[in-house]
Amino acid sequence: MDQPRPTADRILLRTAGHGGPWVVLLVVATVAGAVAELLLPAAVGVALDRVLTAAPATGWLIGCVLLIGVIAGGEVLTDIASGVSGARATSWLRRHLVAHVLAAGPHTTRRFEAGDLVSRIVASGADVGGGATQAVLTLAALLPAIGSVVALLVIDPWLAMTFISGMAVIGVLVHGFVRDATDITARYQRSQAAIAAGLLDALTGARTIAAAGTVRRECARVLAPLSALRVDGAGMWRTQTTMSWRAALVMPSLQLVVIAVAGLELWWDRLSPGELLAASRYAVLGGGLTAAVTFANRWARARGAAQRVADLLATPVIRYGAARLPEGGGRLEFRGVTAGDPPVLSGLDLTIPAGLTVAVVGRSGSGKSLLAALAGRLVDPVAGEVRLDGVQLSTVDRDALRNAVTYAFARPVLIGDTVGDAIALGPYPAAPAAVRSAARAACAEEFIARMPAGYATPLSAAPMSGGERQRVGLARAFAHPGRLLILDDATSSLDTATESRVAAVLTGHTRTPSQTRLVIAHRASTAARADLVAWLQDGKVRALAPHHQLWHDPDYRAVFHE
Repeated sequence: MDQPRPTADRILLRTAGHGGPWVVLLVVATVAGAVAELLLPAAVGVALDRVLTAAPATGWLIGCVLLIGVIAGGEVLTDIASGVSGARATSWLRRHLVAHVLAAGPHTTRRFEAGDLVSRIVASGADVGGGATQAVLTLAALLPAIGSVVALLVIDPWLAMTFISGMAVIGVLVHGFVRDATDITARYQRSQAAIAAGLLDALTGARTIAAAGTVRRECARVLAPLSALRVDGAGMWRTQTTMSWRAALVMPSLQLVVIAVAGLELWWDRLSPGELLAASRYAVLGGGLTAAVTFANRWARARGAAQRVADLLATPVIRYGAARLPEGGGRLEFRGVTAGDPPVLSGLDLTIPAGLTVAVVGRSGSGKSLLAALAGRLVDPVAGEVRLDGVQLSTVDRDALRNAVTYAFARPVLIGDTVGDAIALGPYPAAPAAVRSAARAACAEEFIARMPAGYATPLSAAPMSGGERQRVGLARAFAHPGRLLILDDATSSLDTATESRVAAVLTGHTRTPSQTRLVIAHRASTAARADLVAWLQDGKVRALAPHHQLWHDPDYRAVFHE
């Protein structure tokens, strides 16, 4: 059953919950401080009246001191709780986002540029992680305004009515500000992400850009979203400035009106001096919406960031079943498989017998790499099913599937602290002896031995050519033998002699028994060494036969001369 699409508000609430008890402490501290701020003017007013009438005021003065202590303590605890809760929530959200991106696999990188992904996880994650803090602080800043109305109502209804009339206008201003700021902030963050994505692409291709002499053109391309960023940034400042000057104009005017009405009430003997003092203080407290506007702006930013996070979390992850694979040698079946958007493979049927090496050939765009991705369930077909030893891949347990299928890619990404770590990486860590044996099989041991610390050489201190990286990627695959080995053009950067030695491992007597090998091939020599060749054309398998039989077909020969 599909999970409901996450919304910005749901993400903010869920993330806030991972702030732990610090969120509760934040709420308690801010509420306690706000309540103390509300009680202090009343206590000061009563103390003043008692002093003026020569009545005992010691208890009220002590109460004022205690309230001031609560306000000061609340501010300290608020600072601590907001920092810790925001850090905890941000840490959880980033881990959750990284796990989701990795679980979604290639789906994410097809929907989002790499720079955009990083921006959503890092920058937007931090904004959402602090969203609970901003919401609490916004409400805490509004609480004195609401409490001031109640206090003024207790002191004198006319004061309350005067204050409410002004606050209604400000409430409309704040609501419009939050709405407008949320939209502008979302656009601003999208422009930032576009710049980050373009910059990452440019850094990745820095050598190509330098060789092509297109530095200025690339700078213009990367910075093209700056105009939109400038417009949205100016819009954010314009919205905030408009709100600030309106509040700066309305709030002092409202305070003066309330104090003027209170002065008249004192003149008419309807208020005491202490009540006048309290009313003037409540007018100031109630009008102190500058902080609320600031926090509301941050809350709007958090909501905009939460929408970007929601878009990322809407990417479906691969769901695994609970089935186990039976004993078998890696028989692979494609039954009526349609895959790609738009479809590249359409109604494809293919059965690869267990224990054979099968080369997949075809013209560019025929779906060779897509077939390789389907074989190990890196992607799912739109229609049809893929089976391994008779079991549909979508029903297989994740650990069982990842132990059974091993991949090597044309451009492997080496992960780990050292070269040995990169080879040992897999569903289970390969033992040192297995790492060395796999490196020998992949013809990588010779150049690894020349590195400063051999297998313990840090990857950052081990610059490698494309062919050397491919050999390390192959070694990683050889170090984790499963029943199905998939080489997605994983020998394309190897020289002919090295490719021949690696092919001998795949097809000779030294190969892993009871293992099926699916090899995406672009060279005729690679196809010639395979037991069978699966020839893709027009979204289907045109032929499944040995290379020497297919070689007589001029269309087949043309595949290798594109």
